[in-house]
Amino acid sequence: MIDAVLFDVDGTLVDTNYLHATTWWQAFLQHGHTVPMADVHRAIGMGSDKLLDHLLPSDRDRDADDAIRSAHTALYAQYWTRLKPFDGAADLLRACHRRGGRVVLASSAAVPELKALRAALDADDAIDEATSSSEVGASKPAPDLVELALERAGVPAARAVFVGDTRWDVEAAARAGMPCVGVLTGGWSRDELEEAGAAAVYDAPRALLGDLDGSPLAGAGSRA
Repeated sequence: MIDAVLFDVDGTLVDTNYLHATTWWQAFLQHGHTVPMADVHRAIGMGSDKLLDHLLPSDRDRDADDAIRSAHTALYAQYWTRLKPFDGAADLLRACHRRGGRVVLASSAAVPELKALRAALDADDAIDEATSSSEVGASKPAPDLVELALERAGVPAARAVFVGDTRWDVEAAARAGMPCVGVLTGGWSRDELEEAGAAAVYDAPRALLGDLDGSPLAGAGSRA
């Protein structure tokens, strides 16, 4: 029996990964770093604490890191009112909620950004809890965020499933002791997510919703 479904948000429920890639790329350029766009995209899903170390030279002037983060936030904020959820994302949350499962957003977004994401989803009636980046010491692929979401759900890892779109989601879920169901909406391939350890992979939230009874989420709750 699954008592809770934890959802990554960026790239999983809301179509933001390529917006993040573009605005991080611009933020890096503003501060003298030329980083290939493909490399930026592959780091999306990490929190900024991990992303900067992953993409920038280790001998950089780290005093500029906060300014780079601020530049990304300002650039990305221009899109907040235009964010769009993936087809079926809100319906998937509501289906899990109707079945009696706890629905928790395990987001590494800061609070203002998380509000914009939730507004785009327009499914607060199906969301029991949510996390933000300010509440944990380390971001994905560290398990801190997933473990906090589990705590908010009030269930053990053995009775929860995580849904995400990147290798970093799969790794964070595994470190927290739970399976991860992948979706391809973040730009990672099926082979990559399966090789990382995803329990199942679907094209998009709508596809997962259509196979809910055949997926690892099948046992979520009991009020169907």
